[in-house]
Amino acid sequence: MDVYRGFVMTLMVAEVLRFSKLHETFPESALWRFLSNQQSHVAWAGCSLHDLIQPSFSFLVGVALPYSLVSRAKTGQSFSVQFGHALRRSLILILLGIFLRSLHADQTNFTFEDTLTQIGLGYPVLFLLGHARVRTGWLAFGGLLTGYWLLFVLYPLPGPSFNYSQVGVPDNWAQHYTGLMAHFNKNNNVAWAFDTWFLNLFPRESPFLFNGGGYATLSFLPTLVTMLFGLQVGRWLRAGLLPAALVQRLLLAGLLGILGGLLLQTLGICPVVKRIWTPAWVLFSGGCCCWLMAFFYGLIDLAGTRYPFIRRAGFSLVIVGMNSIAIYCLAHLIDGFIVDTLHTHLGHGPFRVFGDGYEPLLTGLATMAIFYLILRWMYRRNLFIRI
Repeated sequence: MDVYRGFVMTLMVAEVLRFSKLHETFPESALWRFLSNQQSHVAWAGCSLHDLIQPSFSFLVGVALPYSLVSRAKTGQSFSVQFGHALRRSLILILLGIFLRSLHADQTNFTFEDTLTQIGLGYPVLFLLGHARVRTGWLAFGGLLTGYWLLFVLYPLPGPSFNYSQVGVPDNWAQHYTGLMAHFNKNNNVAWAFDTWFLNLFPRESPFLFNGGGYATLSFLPTLVTMLFGLQVGRWLRAGLLPAALVQRLLLAGLLGILGGLLLQTLGICPVVKRIWTPAWVLFSGGCCCWLMAFFYGLIDLAGTRYPFIRRAGFSLVIVGMNSIAIYCLAHLIDGFIVDTLHTHLGHGPFRVFGDGYEPLLTGLATMAIFYLILRWMYRRNLFIRI
């Protein structure tokens, strides 16, 4: 689990490698085109590797919960004490998310669509369902997905005179849907309508009209479902299943999730859209998370037992994964500072050794190395930031 989390956080930090810049510099290179696409969010429907960062992080919150509950119960904590901690954790995550999104802003940027705030908004419910029966968890899983889908499809479609350009979407945008899936169009859906009311309740420099990426506060509801998916997987991990049976269950759950999401889109019921976390996206991304979990479990816990060098190779990801909040904050707070400092004290020459076009890549690699050294120093001194 720590290796998987470390892999996800490394993908997030790897934005400093700026593959898109390399693609611009070398437009004929298939390698940089591929890596740039995988390091970017898709425009609307579909999925890239980068799109799996947030669902993986949310999924792993659910996976870790059964272990946390057992650990706290062993220390004698009552339910009320545990729930109080869950509420505090939720509030800290929300406030931290708002703080990080307000960096370099003239005033507090009250926004609730980023990873931390989305997890924080749903975490108390996840905690309660962690104490409920497994059957109750699956019922909540299905009920939330169905309810979220109905919330969208029952929201009326706009008239023919609706001006998409006023909500940041070209009138001739290729990803406009028709029919039932038109209810999931960008910045013209119930989640967008909710935010035009909710976000304007907070102090703002100017009224909120739309989110440029189409992201929405209400996505915390299906994000909760993604965490519930992880919760069920966490229970499987603790159930004492034989390794082969556990891998088979993860692979099957992943296959059903991926096929389920694609089927909903193919039938025109619901598109696979990460930005508003559609039910089809919950199933598809949850399936991908199960496959990734199966891969890392098989690699580290099974193959690593037979071949110790695999575990040693994965240890660097463990260091990152065990301090995920620390690296999340470092990446948002000091990445620019590190880059500027490298250029100030070393100049640009060392990063242009392979030519000017590769400067962003080498600068990014140096930045990631510094992040890793900080985390390794923290690990050796048993310094872990936990909420």
